[in-house]
Amino acid sequence: MVPTPGSQSAVLDALQTYFDALYECDVEALRRVFHPRAIYVCPTGEDLVYWTMDEYFPVVEARTPPAARGEIRRDAVEAISFAGPKTAFARVRCSIGEKYFTDFLTLILDQGRWRIISKVFHFDLLPEEDKAPCHT
Repeated sequence: MVPTPGSQSAVLDALQTYFDALYECDVEALRRVFHPRAIYVCPTGEDLVYWTMDEYFPVVEARTPPAARGEIRRDAVEAISFAGPKTAFARVRCSIGEKYFTDFLTLILDQGRWRIISKVFHFDLLPEEDKAPCHT
């Protein structure tokens, strides 16, 4: 599916907001980029994590922002594909603390804005040498 004009850049803008919000622990920005009924799912650990945004946002709010710890940003958009003019999928990567995440994000065009409706992800632990903060 070929996206409508401007869709690719609009999705990239939403993904940049997502990355910036995670790095700064900016819950208000996350509220703008996630649909209010979005789900957050992680099967990586022993127990499945399945949260609503009301469960997820307080976790982010309680974190020390990676920016405040001087963490290196490892944000990357690996792929974006469109199923139609209002549905997109993005595979992205980023790190927070000792975890390196691969996120599968489904986005929908809702009331003129691209928003994440589902976040399903896996994480690996970073090698010790990659955990050091950036001091530049």
